[in-house]
Amino acid sequence: MLSIVVLVSLFPLYWSFVGASRDNAAISKVPPTLIPGGNLLHNLTTAFTDFDMKLALFNSLTVSTIVTISVVLTSTMAGFAFAKLRFKGRGALLIVVVATMMVPTQLGIIPLYIMMANWFHLAGSVWSLILPAATSAFGVFFMRQYLVTALPTELLDAGRVDGCSTLQLYWHQVLPVARPAMAVLGMLTFLATWNDFFWPIIALTSQEPTVQVALRQLGGGYVHDQSVIMAGTLLGTVPVLVVFGLLGRQIVGGIMQGAVKG
Repeated sequence: MLSIVVLVSLFPLYWSFVGASRDNAAISKVPPTLIPGGNLLHNLTTAFTDFDMKLALFNSLTVSTIVTISVVLTSTMAGFAFAKLRFKGRGALLIVVVATMMVPTQLGIIPLYIMMANWFHLAGSVWSLILPAATSAFGVFFMRQYLVTALPTELLDAGRVDGCSTLQLYWHQVLPVARPAMAVLGMLTFLATWNDFFWPIIALTSQEPTVQVALRQLGGGYVHDQSVIMAGTLLGTVPVLVVFGLLGRQIVGGIMQGAVKG
C-alpha cells in the first residue's frame, strides 16, 4: 500500500520530466506517452534564454534563503522568550502575535505595496519580498510551543549558575535543543517563500522575476509551449527537492537523538 502511495506521489514529478523532454505534439497525444524523449536540453535552453530562468532561479534562491534564515532565527529567539523568560505583558503580547495570523494576507496587500513603493522605495526589488517576510507569527508560535516542552527549565537554571547570559543560553542550549523544530520551520518557510506567487507578481516587474512569476511568463502568449513550461517547472522543483533532502535528514537526526536521550 505504501509503495502505491509513493508511486502516485512521484508520478507528477515524473510526468514533468517526460513533458520537459518532449514537444507539444507528443504531450498532446491521447493516450499520452510515458517514455522520456530527447528534447530536454533544447527545452531547458529555451527556458533559460527566452525567459531568463537563470535570473528567476537566482532571485528565488536569494529571497527564499534569506527569508528562511531570518524566520528561523527570529522565531527561535522569540519562541524562547515566550516559552522560558518571564517579563511583563508576555501573555498579552503572545495573544497579539497569534491574532495577526487570523488577518487574511489579501487585506494587507495594498498598504504593504504603498509602504514598499512610497516609504522604502523598494517596489520592483527583491527586498520588497524579503523585508515583509523576515519574521513569522506562525514561526514564533510554533517554536514557542516546541520549546515549552522540549527545553527543560533545569537546563537553563544550570546554565545561569555557570554564569551564562541570556544570549549564551540561546546559543549553547536553546539552538541545539530546537534543531528538529528549526529544520521543520525552515523547510516550511523555504517552500512557502519559493512557491509564493501572489505578492511577487504585484511587487516585482517582469525584468526581475522569481521562479513562479517566470513560469507565468512561460505560459503567456497565444500559443503555449507546454514542453517549455514543463522544463521550467522541472527547474523550479529541483531546489525544493534538495532543501527537503537536506533538512529532512536534520529532522530525522534530531528525532533519533531525542529518542536516544529519552
